[in-house]
Amino acid sequence: MATSADAAAIAAVLRDFQAEYEEFAPEQDWWAGRIAALMDAGDSAVLLVETGADELPVGVAYLRFRPSLYQDAPEASLAELYVRPDLRGQGLGRRLLTAAMDHAVDRGATSMDLSTTSADTAAVALYESMGFDRHERSGPDVTAYSFEIDLRAPSQQAPAAG
Repeated sequence: MATSADAAAIAAVLRDFQAEYEEFAPEQDWWAGRIAALMDAGDSAVLLVETGADELPVGVAYLRFRPSLYQDAPEASLAELYVRPDLRGQGLGRRLLTAAMDHAVDRGATSMDLSTTSADTAAVALYESMGFDRHERSGPDVTAYSFEIDLRAPSQQAPAAG
């Protein structure tokens, strides 16, 4: 589990993620400060994968927690999941996602949601293989997917309203 002291390394990995998908990334120092502040506030958690002798992160899972309107348990949102392209296909993304789900359960969350697009076929396949339910919304250039999973064991799930 990362701490706010890891914020600069987290921001660096997330900058690589944003660059790969040609998305905006805030200025490095500002972003590191923002990440540290969010982690210190307790509503965010970050898990890292480090490989090699330099122990620099090569993958990140960024979770946000929020109160639920419908139950006395937090909801977890996987804001980012990223593994460096040259290290994909080795199970690191699955390991990060599993650890993120386990951490969410440890914090009392009963569900997790996330979003991606049809362009990220590897992520879509990973989420579906891990049991997430997919919902889609089509736009002119891309289909946006939202995913959700119930983190409770079947015996703990509330009965459906009816």
